[in-house]
Amino acid sequence: MLAALMLAAFTFNTAENLPIGLLDLMSDSLGVSLSAVGLLVTGYGVTVAVASLPLAHALRAVPRRHVLTGLLAALVVSSLVGAVAGSYWLLLGARLLTALAQALFWAVMGPVAVGLFAPEVRGRVVGALSVAGSLALVLGVPAGTWLGRQRGWQVPVASLAVPGLVCLVTIAALLPASRPDDEPAAYGSSPDVRRFGTVLAAGFLSATGAFAGYTYLVTFLEDVSGFAPGTVGVLLAAFGTACLAGVSVTAALLDRFPRAALPTAVATQALGMLGLYAAGGRQLMAVVCLLLMGGALGPVFMTAQNAMLHWAPGRTDLALAANSGAYNAGIAAGAALGGLILPLAGARGAFLAGGLLTAGACAVLLVGGRLSRGVDAEAETDAETGAEAKADAKAEADAGSGAGADAKADTDAKADADAKAGAETG
Repeated sequence: MLAALMLAAFTFNTAENLPIGLLDLMSDSLGVSLSAVGLLVTGYGVTVAVASLPLAHALRAVPRRHVLTGLLAALVVSSLVGAVAGSYWLLLGARLLTALAQALFWAVMGPVAVGLFAPEVRGRVVGALSVAGSLALVLGVPAGTWLGRQRGWQVPVASLAVPGLVCLVTIAALLPASRPDDEPAAYGSSPDVRRFGTVLAAGFLSATGAFAGYTYLVTFLEDVSGFAPGTVGVLLAAFGTACLAGVSVTAALLDRFPRAALPTAVATQALGMLGLYAAGGRQLMAVVCLLLMGGALGPVFMTAQNAMLHWAPGRTDLALAANSGAYNAGIAAGAALGGLILPLAGARGAFLAGGLLTAGACAVLLVGGRLSRGVDAEAETDAETGAEAKADAKAEADAGSGAGADAKADTDAKADADAKAGAETG
């Protein structure tokens, strides 16, 4: 079952990013501009950001098996429709259907997957799903790009229906149709509204910062670092590999260090982006900082998702939907921000802004963590004070009961003595 969910995560992420490598082919085939084809990606992200929470709320009572099979059916249908689309608008409609399915998929998949395992290994389960999603960028998109350039862009788009169908059949056969409220991971293990809000805000800021720079990474590497176009392709592959490595390493450590994982990932991303701004003109330093940024980008979202499973103040699927929506909103906001900065301050300016926003996310986590620890300490103090007061009251009550018993005993003894004296007199 976990393998089927991992394959589904890989397929959805590949579907989301596949047009990036096929922009020129789609533009020529459909007779539209590159910017119009770019909307197939940005429109997808905006749809996920807007629709995640409303869809999760609307379908919160539907058994997860029915939801997941329906989402995968939508993926299969939209892939086939997109492949045979003869017009741009039909392809855009198919893409939006896939986006709606993905918007709910990430919210539902997490609680289902971690609910299959013991709580002490849930971090590794979240990590496994994130590794599968990261493989889409390292393997899925490059393979789809190669296939599209060999056989036409329609072939890789249609091919996505195959793994989608495999996942659909597997989940329909193996996943029980239980009530969502009865699932082991339906609610946060340590509900905390303050920490939930902190993670949500930090995730949005870090995503905005990351994509303010990442969207223009090729421009930065060519114009600022001075790499040749052929070398840039190798560096992009290295960036994706670093992302996969970061997710894999973090997944192995997530159960041991659940609270430190997110701040560490965000701080590493900030260091990489600010390092690119400050030293990106030196090629060796540019490569080092690029790998730092890549190694942190995947773990940021993964560790935020894991935090939501712990601190969700209510249903975990709604918390994960809110986190996914905030992150995707950050992606769209970051790309737009970078586009505004680019003509004013160039690619270096975009990375500076992105690094500062990510540093802001670090500050949010730091302040939020301190406030939460203060609240926890106050709650513990109140609990201890209450326990002490209760113990004192019980001791006083026991003492009072003892004194009353002694007095009663004295009274009874005196009465017995008087009665005996009266009897002797008589």
